Amino acid sequence: MTNDNSKTLYQFLLIAGIVIVAFNLRPAITSVGPLIGVIRDDIGLSNWSAGILTSLPLIAFALVSPIAPKLGNRYTNERALLLGLILLFIGISVRSISVFVLLFIGTLFVGIGIAILNVLLPSVIKEKFPRKVGLMTSVYTTSMGIFAASASGVSIPFAQGLNMGWQLSLLVWAIPAVLGIIIWLYLGAKEDSPEPTEMRQVNISDNQIWKSPLAWQVACFMGLQSFIFYVTISWLPEILHSNGLSMTTSGWMLSFAQFVGLPASFIVPMVADRMKSQRSIVLVMALLAFGGFGGLLLGNSLTLMVISTILIGLTLSGTFALALAFLGMRARNARHAAILSGMAQSLGYTLAAAGPMFIGYLYDVSHEWTIPLMTLIGVAFLVMIFGMGAGRDRYVLD
Repeated sequence: MTNDNSKTLYQFLLIAGIVIVAFNLRPAITSVGPLIGVIRDDIGLSNWSAGILTSLPLIAFALVSPIAPKLGNRYTNERALLLGLILLFIGISVRSISVFVLLFIGTLFVGIGIAILNVLLPSVIKEKFPRKVGLMTSVYTTSMGIFAASASGVSIPFAQGLNMGWQLSLLVWAIPAVLGIIIWLYLGAKEDSPEPTEMRQVNISDNQIWKSPLAWQVACFMGLQSFIFYVTISWLPEILHSNGLSMTTSGWMLSFAQFVGLPASFIVPMVADRMKSQRSIVLVMALLAFGGFGGLLLGNSLTLMVISTILIGLTLSGTFALALAFLGMRARNARHAAILSGMAQSLGYTLAAAGPMFIGYLYDVSHEWTIPLMTLIGVAFLVMIFGMGAGRDRYVLD
C-alpha cells in the first residue's frame, strides 16, 4: 500500500473511530431508564437501589474525568480510548447477568469506560483536526444524540416485542463497543500518525487549570447545563403528566425533545467555530431555555406544552454541543483541551448527579412543579452568565 493510500485509510478510520466512540457515549445509560422497572422486579431491588443504576455512571464520570487526561498523556489518546471501550464492553456484558452484585459492578465499569471516552474525545479532535474543531464536534455530538434518543426508544420493543428480555436488550449495546475496539486497536497501534501528537510535547501541571478563571467559567457552563439536561431527562415526563398528558405520551415527548434538538447539535458548534466570540449564541440558548421552562409554568394546553418541549430540546442539545466545542476552542492544544475537559466534566457530572435529586426534593416539599421550574429558570440564567464568560475569545492557561 502506498503512503498516500495508507494516509487516506488512516484518516477514514480516524473519522469512523470518532463517530463510533460517539455512538458509545450514551446508549449504555439511556437504554436503562425505560427498563428500570423490569430490572427492579426481576432482581428484587428497592426503588432507591434501582435509582442507583442511573446515578452510578454519573458519579463514575465525576470521579474518573480528572484522571482520564493522565491516561491519554501517558499511553496516547488512541490507546486510552481503546481502554475506555474495553471497560465499557466489559461493563455492558457483566451488567447483563441477572445477579445483584454483577449488575452494579457492570454499571460502574460502564461509567468508568464512558468517562474516559467523554474526556479524551474533544482532545483527539483538537489534536487531529485543529482547524475543524467545530465541524468534528458537530459530527460527534449529533451522532451521540441520535444513538442516545434511539436507545431510549427501542429498549422496551427489544425486551418485550422481540422477547429478548432486559438482559439481551441491554447487551445489544455492546456491539458498537466491539466495533470501536476493532478500529481503535488499529489506530492505537499506528505509530506513523499523519498528525503530530502534541499531547506529549506540552509539559504543564494538571493542577494549574484549577487556577484559571476562564477554565472555571467553561466548567460552570458545562456543569450547569448538565444539571438542566439530567433534571429534564429525569422529570420532564412527570411535569408533562401533571399538566394533563398520559405517561405514555409524556415519555414520547421526552424522546421528541431529544430528536428535535439534533439540528442544534450539528449547527451550533460549526457556527461557534466561525465566530471569535460565542456570546450571542449563549444569549440565544438562554432565551430558548427561558421560553421552554417558562412555557411549562404558564399553562397546560397541548400546544403550549409541545412548543415548550421543542424549545427545551433545542436548549439541551445546543448548550451541550457548545459546551463540548468550548473544550477545544478555549484550549491552545490537545494537552490543554484534555486537562480542561477533565476539569469541566468532573464538575459537570457532580452537578448533574445532584440535579435530579435536588429538583425531586423541591417537588416533595412543595407538592407542585412551580418552584422546581422556577429553579430551572434560575439555573438557566446562571448558564447564561457563565456562558458569557466562557464565550470570550481567550485561551485557558495563557
